[in-house]
Amino acid sequence: MASSAFSSQMSGALDIAQFRAAMATTTNAKVTARKNAQDFEATFLNSMFQHMFTETEGDGPMGGSAGVGVWRSFMTDEFAKSFAKNGGIGLADQVYTSLLAQQEISSQK
Repeated sequence: MASSAFSSQMSGALDIAQFRAAMATTTNAKVTARKNAQDFEATFLNSMFQHMFTETEGDGPMGGSAGVGVWRSFMTDEFAKSFAKNGGIGLADQVYTSLLAQQEISSQK
């Protein structure tokens, strides 16, 4: 009888451990999906910002001096990352939802 109770407890412990492992995997997958979605949105925004600043000439930070092209690319990249991290234009949320749906479909197969 004691052996049966012990086996039952061990089985329950294994179920809890398996559940925790599955939850950790799910949480890691969601964190990775969120980061990938934000990176995608940042890349999209970077492309939009680069087009926005292409024809900017004159004095100031967007002026036409010799090194402005490199500086402008760094600036647009940081703007894009900052926008995406702080909510962006909503593209990351839609990509994140799609990624989770694809993960769900692939886990059911």
